[in-house]
Amino acid sequence: MSFIKRRQFLQFTGSALATIGLSQLDMMQQGDRYAQVLAQNSKRKLALLVGIDEYKNGISPLEGCANDVLLQKELLVHRFSFNPNDIRTLTNAQATRQNILNEFEKHLIEQAKPGDVVVFHFSGHGSRVVDPDKDNEDGLNSTLVPVDSSLPQGYLSQGGIVPDIMGHTLFLLMYALKTDNVTFVLDCCHSGGATRGNFVVRSRSGGEKFQATPKEFEYQRQWLKRLNLEKSEYIRLRRQNVAKGVVLASAKRDQLAVDASFSGFFAGAFTYALTQSLWQKTANEPVKNVFSDVSRTTARLAYNNSAIQNPELEANLKEGFNPPLYFTPFSKSYADAVVTEIKGNEVQLWLGGVDPQSLDAFDKKNAVFSIIDANGKEGGTIQLESRRGLVAKGKLTSALQRNIPLTPGTLLQERLRGIPSDITLKIGLDDFFDRNTTLQAKQALQALNRIVPLPLRQQEVQYIFGRMTQERYEQFQKMQTLNIPAVGSLGLFLPSLDQIIPNSFADANETVTTAVERLKSKFKSLLAARIVKQMLSNTNTSRLKVTASMNIAKSQKIVSETFTVRGGITKQLAKPVNIIDGVPKLPLGTQVAFQVENQDSIPLYLSILVIDAAGDMAVIFPDNQLVSVENAVLLPPGEKRTIPDNDEMTLTISEPLGMTEALIITSTSPLRESLKALQRIATEQNSPKRGAFSTNDEFLDVTEKLLSDLDTATRSGTNARDTQLPPGVRGVDTTKLAAMSVTLEVVR
Repeated sequence: MSFIKRRQFLQFTGSALATIGLSQLDMMQQGDRYAQVLAQNSKRKLALLVGIDEYKNGISPLEGCANDVLLQKELLVHRFSFNPNDIRTLTNAQATRQNILNEFEKHLIEQAKPGDVVVFHFSGHGSRVVDPDKDNEDGLNSTLVPVDSSLPQGYLSQGGIVPDIMGHTLFLLMYALKTDNVTFVLDCCHSGGATRGNFVVRSRSGGEKFQATPKEFEYQRQWLKRLNLEKSEYIRLRRQNVAKGVVLASAKRDQLAVDASFSGFFAGAFTYALTQSLWQKTANEPVKNVFSDVSRTTARLAYNNSAIQNPELEANLKEGFNPPLYFTPFSKSYADAVVTEIKGNEVQLWLGGVDPQSLDAFDKKNAVFSIIDANGKEGGTIQLESRRGLVAKGKLTSALQRNIPLTPGTLLQERLRGIPSDITLKIGLDDFFDRNTTLQAKQALQALNRIVPLPLRQQEVQYIFGRMTQERYEQFQKMQTLNIPAVGSLGLFLPSLDQIIPNSFADANETVTTAVERLKSKFKSLLAARIVKQMLSNTNTSRLKVTASMNIAKSQKIVSETFTVRGGITKQLAKPVNIIDGVPKLPLGTQVAFQVENQDSIPLYLSILVIDAAGDMAVIFPDNQLVSVENAVLLPPGEKRTIPDNDEMTLTISEPLGMTEALIITSTSPLRESLKALQRIATEQNSPKRGAFSTNDEFLDVTEKLLSDLDTATRSGTNARDTQLPPGVRGVDTTKLAAMSVTLEVVR
């Protein structure tokens, strides 16, 4: 009996999988065999990783797929103990149709034995071809596009033959494996194509009339004969479920999988979210828990870039069997980085576990890592010297302890994060602008402090300054977006151009220079929010023991719950309300409350900020009712605090619509100056004479005070001698601060 019965992905009748949200994941139950999987020593672990950027023959090139292969390989070797010799990689020119099929047969099918572990990863373009069996209503079968595929002449009107690898073929290859411990990771999509704002879509354009080659169908017939499988049975099986194991896909049917730009490199948004999450896991968990966490991570990553993708899972497992992801337990401690090369006191690092939102804080000499032994104990420190993408160089800054050997494969955990004083806000310039308009926009933005204008698709941007065109207006209408700005108006979009920043547009036909002048205040609030997120995003790395939740007021219904994973907390998160695509959705007017619990042995100081869809910040706690701020925000060991804590105060969900993020901040020191500033702003926000939130210079001032307070606490630590930061860089110590994020979507 199949574990989950669906007619979806590897039959490739559509473009992707049936969505599994958090509530659906609850259907997947742990079984007794999970413990057996954890206890057994898996035999061999085999992987085939394919990544294609350098497409030709009229197919748009990509930039992050070869990096996806590296992300996955480093994870499998250093987190899951794969032997590097058992991992085959095919990138760019190597990844022809024939090479992919040959390597799958020789490396995976011929070598894998019952009980072995198999991982197949593909990053590149997806597409569709006509399905003679018409498994799906649209009569199409999804494909993987190898590097030697092409666009036939006149394909837009006539279609043509393409040498793709059909989903039907992948089903047979998966079926032929002698082990059931199989995981497919597919970071591509099968519709859309071209670009979306700052991203390139991983789909070859125009697939509704493409046809597979005769060679492809002959290859399928050969496999049916080798497997002694009747065609009718083959069709029945693929329409019923995936062949075996687990399939993880980057996006659902109506979404796009994209090449995304991060801090100095490109990667698949899904692959990066998946691998980064797995570096951070603190305990072996069944696939349902891991996928739930990956969904939240991907949703948060997508939220920062316009909520583009939500990953999907399909599984064909025996009843009650819920194995760990990749069918093998973690064999080493969680980590933010790993040593890959050593030359004297200098080491090369791979930063695969660092939160993508915080990468800019790991430049130059801005971070210190602890060296970790097999039991997760600290034994020395390494200071970062430089970084390029996820490859960094560092220097041993303290003597090794506990006889910990420093070798390639040694794991590292963030000890101290440095926040530069010159963090900037990167603004992409709309492709729709003509040359003169682009020049005017660039000059106007360059005149603003800490604002950097950039062309699209060359590096990471936080927002796009652009014009509402007729085409975009109609697209937003199809998406049922409310309050669409007028055609011709100027304002800010999220990086995919799929969402607008509320309150950033004005009247049509406004000049570029006037619009930039009008947006000065907005840029300041967005910059303040970026600084706060970058310095405080350490839920995965903080050593403090704290849990936090957002609840529906006066009830036990939990909207979202979070905790510091490295604080040693192993609680099972409660089932949230109204989860869609990994993000809670709350209607306007909903009253909520926060509950924070200090599970540490020392008192902690509490603050709560909210950043709304417009990029504006507001202070939730401390509020203007507190007399003695420092004492009022103190949370003693073992105690819980509900915010608001009396019936006279309420927290009500209000506009703007869209993604809102709450930051729950706890620290071992009182953060005196920033607390005073926060309470002052809270008082001003509640003043009847006050209009909008204080989100410009005042919040920039708060971020500076917060940085200074955190830096003072960091430098006063007992290990300050071993964790020196250069002048002009403020530090955040993972043993002294925990900042947890709760993301929700405000809806009507």
